[in-house]
Amino acid sequence: MSRNLIAILRGLTPAEALPVTGCLIEAGITWIEVPLNSPDALTSIDAMVKAHSADARIGAGTVLSPEQVLQVKAAGGSLIVSPDCNPDVILATKAEDMLSYPGVMTPSEAFTALRNGADGLKFFPASLIGPDGLKAMLAVLPKGTATYAVGGAGPDNFGDWIKVGATGFGIGTALYKPGFSVAEIKERAEKIVSAYDAAMEAHG
Repeated sequence: MSRNLIAILRGLTPAEALPVTGCLIEAGITWIEVPLNSPDALTSIDAMVKAHSADARIGAGTVLSPEQVLQVKAAGGSLIVSPDCNPDVILATKAEDMLSYPGVMTPSEAFTALRNGADGLKFFPASLIGPDGLKAMLAVLPKGTATYAVGGAGPDNFGDWIKVGATGFGIGTALYKPGFSVAEIKERAEKIVSAYDAAMEAHG
């Protein structure tokens, strides 16, 4: 099954890219982003796409300009995630036939993102918005809008978010920090997947 979980690998190095990607896929996380402020992020993305494009969707996070969208496309990435809502980035992403997940925090940003063609919304930082904030916004957003809680959503509160209608989650430091071993990342990924599956079964 494809889970609505996006691994955010901030700080990943090219040397770690393939072992980490392999262990995430094995654990059941198949959407993976490498933030562009990681060391040689495009090199990592290129290697990950070449090795795993058949079984994972791979792209970049912290994408702030149309130029960066084109760089990610050239590296083979198919997913663009941003911390902010920049219509130019969304339009460039869609022009390249890639998936666009801009960061939003307010109804104005959410509607701006959707009007410009975003595939889904990254609610960031989720810790400040909270499930109640998302619930209020979902009352006015178009039915079926894909919503991902990022930054403060994790195994302890997946159920609270799913209950109000969150589609999925972006998971960063709970899953990966520079220095974690592959075994540690795999163990964390398995715990996150099992908490997500249980929350989906209970509330999905």
